[in-house]
Amino acid sequence: MRRYLILITLFVAFSVNGFSQGVQLALMKYNGGGDWYADPTALPNLVEFCNKNLEMDLKADYAVVEPSGNDIFNYPFVHITGHGNIVFSEPEAENLRNYLLSGGFLYIDDNYGLDKYIRREMKKVFPDKDFVELPFDHPIYHQKYEFQQGLPKIHKHDNKPPQGFALIHEGRVICFYTYETDITDGWEDASVHNNPPEKRLEALKMGANIVQYVFMNR
Repeated sequence: MRRYLILITLFVAFSVNGFSQGVQLALMKYNGGGDWYADPTALPNLVEFCNKNLEMDLKADYAVVEPSGNDIFNYPFVHITGHGNIVFSEPEAENLRNYLLSGGFLYIDDNYGLDKYIRREMKKVFPDKDFVELPFDHPIYHQKYEFQQGLPKIHKHDNKPPQGFALIHEGRVICFYTYETDITDGWEDASVHNNPPEKRLEALKMGANIVQYVFMNR
């Protein structure tokens, strides 16, 4: 019970103070051989952008959590990315399910090659739920920044249109999954992928929308 109350306390503090003082975002370290550590500069740059443009007060560094650990309940926002395989054991899937149902939020970005694995593994977490594509009028696309056509396209990949999928529980988006866009590559330092400034700005604005949506819609 205590681990669930941690999340409740974090969100109450946010709603009372009006800003995310002292809250830290987290990156998930998963098993299966995939590069969970991809895009190391992404979250710090997103945090800097949110603190400056959304007047938030997130901690500058990010935590690394594992799906089986109780410490995941200390973080209201957990991020998964990578290019390859990901595997959740049954205890990990159960723990992640409890985290999400107790108020946590999971943001997944396919860094190209993650799709078939993450869909398989999230079925372990929620056998009774399917990813649904969010319509362009969903509030996640209309926080501080307007994205009338949904997700911005950051990287070419298979040249498919970008899509944003969600797992929803009792009307709440508990997991948001971005596909065929590579938003997090756009958060990285400019020198890493040589994205044009306008693409990096689009990516950071969309990331800020995701963060704002999470903290303002609990």
